[in-house]
Amino acid sequence: MSVVDYPSVGAALAKQIAAENDSLPGYVSIAPTRGFGRGGFGPGFLGPKYAPLVVAGGNGMVSPRPAAGASGYPELTVDAIKPPSSISDNQAAHRLEMWKVLEDGFLNNHASASPNAHRTVYDNALRMIHSEAASAFDLSKEPAKVREKYGKGVFGQGCLLARRLVEMGVPFIEVSLSTSMTGGFGWDTHANNFDSVKALSTELDAGWASLMSDLSDRGLLERTTIVWMGEFGRTPRINGAAGRDHFPKAWSCVLAGGGIAGGQAYGRTSKDGTTIEENPVGVTDVLATLCSAMGVAPETENASNTGRPIKIVEGDPIKKLLS
Repeated sequence: MSVVDYPSVGAALAKQIAAENDSLPGYVSIAPTRGFGRGGFGPGFLGPKYAPLVVAGGNGMVSPRPAAGASGYPELTVDAIKPPSSISDNQAAHRLEMWKVLEDGFLNNHASASPNAHRTVYDNALRMIHSEAASAFDLSKEPAKVREKYGKGVFGQGCLLARRLVEMGVPFIEVSLSTSMTGGFGWDTHANNFDSVKALSTELDAGWASLMSDLSDRGLLERTTIVWMGEFGRTPRINGAAGRDHFPKAWSCVLAGGGIAGGQAYGRTSKDGTTIEENPVGVTDVLATLCSAMGVAPETENASNTGRPIKIVEGDPIKKLLS
């Protein structure tokens, strides 16, 4: 039996709208929590060419405040953007030259899909590293007042980085708020819900509001679609540990910016939040709406690793939310 390796929506959308020879990748993921499902961030059957460039990714889990630099802000390092500190620029140049010789020799005799994909990934990385566009990742270029406005946590600084990447034309960027600066395990608030959500919301508000206002001030918001959401909601009732448990029946998300008809609430639950009373919406419908807002038909198909045509998303755009 063949198993289809589905791509993330970020990879699928980046494939549709990224320019072939851009210096920066089409998909950047900032501080993802990949310990519980790396496939949710990966390119799947689209291949490594469409994999995200991971910033502050670590090995699965990311600290809410990675080691701060001299500025006191977290260092949002980019995976594999530069050689280890023990390798000099001269050594790196010689190693790169040797790699190209060996790679060219191998490809002359093994010009199949996997080796060509490997070469493509490396060529894209090298093009980014040696371009001026790579300076977008250097947040020290931002005024101290601006950095302070976004907040000193990973999420806030990730939103600032997202604004810089939007300015450079990166088509798909995601920023994760997986855990707060005060600790705890993110929004999975089975206990101590109120204190945890307060801490998380403080970081969320600073980063998200600053991103929206900066994009608006720069004339970029009308062509940048923003979606804020999690994977499911929390129970309307508080449990015995002052927490809220998993509740996939109903929760909120926010759409804003380019392609979105804002200023409205769509859908409604009962007063106690336990049932949906108006305009039920599935996750696939939300993702289809995101695709449509970005100018990509959600029914666009890609050939899977098993040869099946697979749509980007099996859902219906919510027409009332589209401008």
